[in-house]
Amino acid sequence: MNEQPPHDPSRRGVLRTTAAAAGAGLGINALGVPSAGAAAGAAAPAAASPVVTAAAPRRLGATMAGVPFTGRSTVRVGIVGYGNRGAGMIGHFLSLPGVRVNAVCDPVRDKVERAAAAVVAAGQPAPAVYANGENDYENLCARTDLDLVYVATPWESHFQIARAAMLNGKHVGVECPVAMRLDELWALVDLSEQTRRHCMQLENCCYGRNEMRVLRMAHAGKFGRLLHGAGAYNHDLRGLMFSPTYYEGPWRRRWHTQLKGDLYPNHGFGPVATYMDVNRGDRAVSISSFGTPALSLAEYREEHMPPGDPSWKETYIGSDRTISLIQTAQGRVIRLEHDVSTPHPYSRINSLGGTRGVFEDYPARIYLEPDHKDDQWADFAAYAGEFDHWLWKDHGNPPGAHGGMDYIMVFRLMQCMRLGLPPDFDVYDAATWTAPVPLSHASIKAQGAPQEIPDFTRGEWRKARSGVDSVKPA
Repeated sequence: MNEQPPHDPSRRGVLRTTAAAAGAGLGINALGVPSAGAAAGAAAPAAASPVVTAAAPRRLGATMAGVPFTGRSTVRVGIVGYGNRGAGMIGHFLSLPGVRVNAVCDPVRDKVERAAAAVVAAGQPAPAVYANGENDYENLCARTDLDLVYVATPWESHFQIARAAMLNGKHVGVECPVAMRLDELWALVDLSEQTRRHCMQLENCCYGRNEMRVLRMAHAGKFGRLLHGAGAYNHDLRGLMFSPTYYEGPWRRRWHTQLKGDLYPNHGFGPVATYMDVNRGDRAVSISSFGTPALSLAEYREEHMPPGDPSWKETYIGSDRTISLIQTAQGRVIRLEHDVSTPHPYSRINSLGGTRGVFEDYPARIYLEPDHKDDQWADFAAYAGEFDHWLWKDHGNPPGAHGGMDYIMVFRLMQCMRLGLPPDFDVYDAATWTAPVPLSHASIKAQGAPQEIPDFTRGEWRKARSGVDSVKPA
């Protein structure tokens, strides 16, 4: 079944009204972003990133909160981007019944041919191939035999591709972060509401086994009244960012020449936001961010890169470590950290505290009253039997990387699309979880001054609704 928008807005009309709405809310004349035909690899001009606004643009379509997919027997998927992430994810789509990969796209022809070969090897018909330059994703999005476009490309292209997908009547799932600018986030919200298509941040960490167990325990009241949480992306990426082969070009490292703040908040923010029902009874209202000097990438370059390497032309301004404090409407505090530039064992922190106790990850440990009374950390695994999410009980040893959370995420999204359920998270979550990218940069430039986080839901956050803590379908 190929869904069509109920009002079938023209591409030109939606772009015009979305631009006007974004301009009205942000004090700019238009979206202030590259056009859909701009090169996907072009770097977003951070200096022009508009961040100072709290007012919501006028709603041009009904809310997408709680809106179900139209059920279908087969979900038809188009994949844009076959780098490290896309290559690691395609197998999950291909492993599920009722899912077909009908089209693949990457400007590097060798990569897209390998993607097509993987589809055929899985027993599916050969997909359509799009490898004619940086903008061929537009032709993929225009196909009539796709229900979902999956985006795994460099960050600066996420907005353009997601926009093209929705304008062509497709739902879209985007790897982190969903966009890099505040006006882009508002534009995606507007487009999702106008086109009646979901735009989802594919935040795999929300589907981690520990994260889902903590979520169910929080909702069961085991932590009492929630007070604080913390999340992070502390991951030493220096070797990968300077590798000549790991990334397709230096796009990720170059973001450290443009923004001072938290470039990758989603893995830390997403799970804590689900614990606290952000956008489902609470909301994030402000962020204050602080950053260290930017020293480590230059030191690593000095020690490892030969004279004449193109990286020597770069000047790094991105803080080696950023620390952000987010306040919610209910007065809770969320701490976010980002550090990919210094020596540090991998950690997402993943902590939650309330009036009856606290959980901390890396390593996982817990202390709850009245279960524990000796001021000693207890075994988190003791809560698995009662509080593991049904997805982890049904898929106890899921395949793939990141401990199986990638598979769980894809399985659940495909399940929701096939059964006609609302997605576990939506465009409002995508915008909220990504907002720290531009806002942390603005706060650091303003010496930690709080920046207001917009209410992307336009008031819908006050209504309780389902999320990742879902009920198993019959």
